[in-house]
Amino acid sequence: MRINVQDQVAETPARERFEDLEHDGLRAGFVASLARFPDAVALSIGARKWTYAELDAVARRWATLLTEASGGRPARVGVFAYRSLTAYVGILAALYAGAAFVPLNRKFPIERTRYMLDQGEIDVLIVDQASAPQLQELSVGLAGFPPILYPEAEDAVGRCFGRRACESAEELRLLPPVRPEDHAYLLFTSGSTGRPKGVPISHRNARAFIDFNAERYALGPADRLSQTFDLTFDLSIFDLFMAWQAGAAVCVLQPIELLMPFRSIEQHGITTWFSVPSVATHLIRNGLLKPNSMPGLRWSLFCGEALPRGVAEAWQAAAPNSVLENLYGPTELTIACAAYRWDSVKSPSECAQDLVPIGHPYAHMSSVLIDPDTRDDVPEGEVGELCMAGDQMFEGYWRSPELDVARFVERPVAGRRIRHYRTGDLVRKGPGGIYQFVGRADQQVKIGGYRVELGEIEAALRLAGCTDAVALLCASAQSTDAVLQTVVTGPRIDADRLLEAMRIALPAYMVPAAIHVANALPLNTSGKVDRNAIAAALARGEPISA
Repeated sequence: MRINVQDQVAETPARERFEDLEHDGLRAGFVASLARFPDAVALSIGARKWTYAELDAVARRWATLLTEASGGRPARVGVFAYRSLTAYVGILAALYAGAAFVPLNRKFPIERTRYMLDQGEIDVLIVDQASAPQLQELSVGLAGFPPILYPEAEDAVGRCFGRRACESAEELRLLPPVRPEDHAYLLFTSGSTGRPKGVPISHRNARAFIDFNAERYALGPADRLSQTFDLTFDLSIFDLFMAWQAGAAVCVLQPIELLMPFRSIEQHGITTWFSVPSVATHLIRNGLLKPNSMPGLRWSLFCGEALPRGVAEAWQAAAPNSVLENLYGPTELTIACAAYRWDSVKSPSECAQDLVPIGHPYAHMSSVLIDPDTRDDVPEGEVGELCMAGDQMFEGYWRSPELDVARFVERPVAGRRIRHYRTGDLVRKGPGGIYQFVGRADQQVKIGGYRVELGEIEAALRLAGCTDAVALLCASAQSTDAVLQTVVTGPRIDADRLLEAMRIALPAYMVPAAIHVANALPLNTSGKVDRNAIAAALARGEPISA
């Protein structure tokens, strides 16, 4: 029998309002909105809607089970669910239980998810019906598997809590307090070693972002925010918690709805749009972004990739009543740490390399530009690597102190030496102190909004039998648009079979568009692989030669 977790909240009666409103940590905004707007819509998925009171009731029951399953307060709760009610209630339940949530994605390769599950030291795993079939394969090779909370399972025994347990559990009335330094969530990003690296974000980090931006955007209960980002992507934190901070609704969009977002915006009454720029680029290429087609938008926000000037202009014309902003920030600096507000009159002249500036750092963050090699400050107006510090900066990589050595640098601020995070982004400070994005200091790129270490793709190719491999985001002979391409060397390489191996080993957004086989790779005068020469040859459609 198929059981929908929606049944557990569809008939939730008016409930006693808890007096112990816990205004601490990332959950604080939701709890405060629950007290003020209990009957307001907090979440919509398709045609289904749930109020703050309904989500709260289920999350408190699940939080009780999470505590029971872990034998005490859990440290980390895995959320193995995709755009389902289980995913969003699971995140709330983890926070209610005082744990950090760790999003996992059933669309990722099993080996990658297994690694994240193992390295994340998950105490309890929440799973939805669509992801559950992967559990058996996911457990292969693991020394131990955590207890499971599977709300859609009719019958569950042992270390698995099913529908009956989820429905009958008592609501957790007193939420355990959280300290500012406690972790709110743990995300895994692409790593140059070929393995994802963990980025733990504290409640202090998250609250610094939310509190600052709550004033900037002044959202309220009448607002509806698009939820376009995968939960493994840190920008999804904005979607959820900026909405819940304001008593607004999170409107979950399925991937197919992103192909024509103007329809979803009108259908769901979305007032705040947030996505990667490539969504808009797709519309422009297909002639679908029409002037005044999204008049109901109040805010149009983009992040995760460089925002081309033409995309900003076209979107602003399509959403003339909205304020358009380009946000910037790596996961390590908590969602975004700088912003640029588009002005149709002056902004075109402030663009560099036809890209919208990343703007000014947030007021509570400090920044400095350094030479990536010498780590010295660069002169005013020169290009340098952007380094930032402040309450949004994470403390360091999960269980990987060796990574911290390379990614942090101390710089003087107001007479003190302050630890700054090296973003790896090359920027220039333009007129008025506006930061303009120039490029990457390393080989890290953004693909479809996801941050990708090209070295991870190269490592996967070498593991598949290549002697050497180079991954590039560059133009091809067929298109001037940048696409992910790889050049490999090695004996008896079959490009088609190698590409199939990459589809198995890597997430879809990291699979190369093309694999080129070469006898040898060209080197520069320093004896290093000449990536510029390779990119130029690929753009001309010429064979790669040493």
